[in-house]
Amino acid sequence: MEAGIAEADAQVRPLLRTTTTYFWASSVTRTPEWAATESWPGELRRRAALAVHLEAAASSRPSGLNDVVRSLAAGEHDWTRADLVWCLEAAGRGWSYQDGAHLELPAMIAARLTPAELADLAPVLSALFDELVADHFTAAGPRRRIVTLIGEALDRATGRRVPSWLLHNGDEFGPLVRAGLGDVLAAPGVPELLAHCASLDKPAAPATWLRVLDQHLTTATAGKKAVRAILEAFAAHRDSVHDDSDRLLRGLVWALSRGSDEASSDLLARVTAAASAAPRQASGFPHAQRTAIAAVQLLAERDGEAPVRTLARLAVTVKNKAVRSRVQSALARLGALRGWSLSEVMELAVDDHGLDSAGNRRARVGPYEATVRVVGEKARLTFARGDVALKGVPAALKETHADELRQLRELVKGINATLTAERQRVEALLSEERTWAYADWVSRFLDHPITGTYGRRLLWETSTDGCGWSAGLPRDDGDGWTIAGLDGRPARGDRVRLWHPIRAGVDEILAWRERVLATGVTQPFKQAFREVYLLTPAEERTSSYSNRFAAHILRYRQANALMRARGWQAGYLGTWDGGYDSEATKLFGGGAWRASFHHQLVDAGDPRDYDVHYCSTDQVRFARQDGATWQPAPLADVPPLVFTEAMRDVDLFVGVTSIATDPQWADRGEDRFRDYWHSTVVGALTPSAEVRRDALARLLPRMAIAGRVTLADRYLHVRGNLRGYRIHLGSGNIMMEPNDAYLCIVPARGGTGRLHLPFEDDPMLSTILSKAIMLAADDTITDPTVLRQLVS
Repeated sequence: MEAGIAEADAQVRPLLRTTTTYFWASSVTRTPEWAATESWPGELRRRAALAVHLEAAASSRPSGLNDVVRSLAAGEHDWTRADLVWCLEAAGRGWSYQDGAHLELPAMIAARLTPAELADLAPVLSALFDELVADHFTAAGPRRRIVTLIGEALDRATGRRVPSWLLHNGDEFGPLVRAGLGDVLAAPGVPELLAHCASLDKPAAPATWLRVLDQHLTTATAGKKAVRAILEAFAAHRDSVHDDSDRLLRGLVWALSRGSDEASSDLLARVTAAASAAPRQASGFPHAQRTAIAAVQLLAERDGEAPVRTLARLAVTVKNKAVRSRVQSALARLGALRGWSLSEVMELAVDDHGLDSAGNRRARVGPYEATVRVVGEKARLTFARGDVALKGVPAALKETHADELRQLRELVKGINATLTAERQRVEALLSEERTWAYADWVSRFLDHPITGTYGRRLLWETSTDGCGWSAGLPRDDGDGWTIAGLDGRPARGDRVRLWHPIRAGVDEILAWRERVLATGVTQPFKQAFREVYLLTPAEERTSSYSNRFAAHILRYRQANALMRARGWQAGYLGTWDGGYDSEATKLFGGGAWRASFHHQLVDAGDPRDYDVHYCSTDQVRFARQDGATWQPAPLADVPPLVFTEAMRDVDLFVGVTSIATDPQWADRGEDRFRDYWHSTVVGALTPSAEVRRDALARLLPRMAIAGRVTLADRYLHVRGNLRGYRIHLGSGNIMMEPNDAYLCIVPARGGTGRLHLPFEDDPMLSTILSKAIMLAADDTITDPTVLRQLVS
């Protein structure tokens, strides 16, 4: 086998050296120098291919020899079983790199051998195939090419009808489909149809590819059945799939889209949702990203309600940037086709999950009545027998009605997902200048079983002429919904908009805060107590950016998680090229405006520590949408609603994740940020802290500790039985009187007892109240770590 390889190597190696100047610009095989190999005798090219294979397998330095091997091995060569065995042994003894060049020649030889020559090598090829499909190191292009060739050789050796490289063992989905749909997959014409579907290289299918697809669907009598069956299996799979399965599914959704019936639209919607979903621990990595991108574009062109509902839900749940941008584009296109704005598309698409207007859905399950009910902002599943409510799920149903029980639990899960998405959508409306006709407002925000759980607890304004607006809370007077003002009388008007404090006077804002507290309403998010951010003189001078929240040190993991939870998209910081700076972005004003929050990695100070612990904050900038691009905009041109909502989010990131809010920071011994920490823990209050102060001013008189607390400009003073204390209203840090010694307390959750809070999205408010309650009774504290600080 090795006779003549040395001579061939001596001829090809100098040629490769002369082409190295082209290496980064184009393939070696496209250079003028390489053209000389075309005139070499066939046996010389064959031996040169073996020599380059040995180099690719045995060299300790990886190089791009894939094209070289394929070029030399192409043409008429008398490859033998012995050649294949020798190549496999050489590859097994040598190195393995991500370019996969060491397997190019074995794959090409295997593809040209007869079934008889391959028969006894089937176990070896099968083991190599399984290893390759599970390989995450080799680059996708070479790996897919090699897997296809070896798979085809394996199929010839074993007589398999369905190609091995389709639905393989690289994930759980492939074997599941093969086991459940074996007969359908092997039906005449179906393997060829599947192979064609897997050949689609881009999200959009070319016309020539579609013509061949239609031919396969026509000639394969079970083709449409196979397409639907595989996609149904994927929609029910609910897990990530291999890249090869993703490519196949992408082609299959195009095959499904050739049908215009409602059932195809429904299945396409479910496949789109399943492909766009992601594992909880990796929310930026969809189960099948290629399929999701293609399916989103196809879904936007379908009629009916399923496309609207699915895309609207994905717009607020998908975290992957590529899929999310395509969902936004698809929604805009769908809205344009139907005459709706993007916001209206999402509004009309909210799924009611079959709930009645009160948020209930009942079903008989054996002798029991099951009720799915929205309670607060969560869906619950309860059971009753007759008039007797049960505490849990009847044990008998788990065996006798397992399918019905599973469907009910899936319903609860789906409702909770819609509730989460809808809360984010409704809060995002605060940055838009939207108005609704009165009847539309009632049906979409009050009577809707999902949106109504939020809309009925929010402040709204109504007007007859669009100039004078009257605010109030929704009230059902028996004969219909009205907006009840501060005096209790219904406000009149035929247009409605969401109330925002930036459009209200100080007296009105304070009056509504008092009313919300007095009525016991817990708003789904801060509205009456919402912070307002107006343009400052410093921002007018900088014009194009705001430094209001610059130069803070944040705990990065917590900050990044909070950004994503608030709908901001940001690249993750890290000690790699391009990882030292990041720009978090979010759309406001119904997608017409984009805010950018710049932040940078703070070096860990330890060359062996590659984790990112802290980041520093920088500018906030705005851009206006201009067709498919974004144009930077001066701060003075940014609508007040957009500006205040964006700055509120950035203030939240700083207020929650700054190291100044860490009660244990003083004990860490980290001197790098000590000056920042000390200046921030006692610094001037931000707008969010000012609102917190106003909430405390209204809550404290209602509490048992009212006689022991005094609210000052920046602090809440607490008189304990052992000492006096000052709690900073911004950072929540505690100073003990009379010497201002720092007191570290890590409060437990739920420390405010049954006290009613008008909103639930300010954890620092609860923290300050729980600390105040503890310190007012400091003589009852038993925690030794706190006691040691009190007596020191």
